[in-house]
Amino acid sequence: MKSKTTYRILSLFTVLILFIGCKQEDAPNFHFEYFGLAEGRFVVYDVVEINHDSGLLIHDTLRYQMKTYWGDVYVDNEGREGREYIVYKRDSVNHPWTLTDVWHGVFDGIRGELVEENQRKVKLVFAPTLSKNWDANAYNLDDELDCYYRDIHSDTIINNYKFDSTLVVEQQTYNNLIDSVRMYETYAKHIGLVYKHHVDNHYQFGSTEVVIGKELYVSFITSGWE
Repeated sequence: MKSKTTYRILSLFTVLILFIGCKQEDAPNFHFEYFGLAEGRFVVYDVVEINHDSGLLIHDTLRYQMKTYWGDVYVDNEGREGREYIVYKRDSVNHPWTLTDVWHGVFDGIRGELVEENQRKVKLVFAPTLSKNWDANAYNLDDELDCYYRDIHSDTIINNYKFDSTLVVEQQTYNNLIDSVRMYETYAKHIGLVYKHHVDNHYQFGSTEVVIGKELYVSFITSGWE
């Protein structure tokens, strides 16, 4: 009798362990690693910035490098815990880094948010799927910016560096006779942003010269830990 009772207890215990194991295996993977919010992670980029203003006869092209670094824990005014996102710039590899900004990154549920220049922006929404869409400016006063994933979990090459798993976030695209707008960002797992394409140019009707506008191209060079 005792042996049968012991057998039943062991059987129930085994079933419970298997059930818990299955539950753990079936747990969804949200892929939060694409946001790159990890203390000590730095990324270095090449940046090309072009500013147009025909009224001032300006068509300037700036080339520089940018470095981002996830720093200390930060608690915002809503009590959410995130990290400092520290930004440095330099004119070239021969110049020292200069601190330019301290932004803040945070996870809020399924959202990866970055506070840039006091503007809270929703960069990523997890888990990434091709059916997801969101307003990047839902929590600031800027115009609505509808985003969606154009590509998920795909490999890509940037500056001869191959990434095994990336996301492409489409932000805005439209073209007509006076406007040319194309904005998207690429994120790599365990690193974060690896490419940013921001073109917002405006033309005089019937002309190919940009009247006013801005172009920004941010490309991954290297990353590591400090």
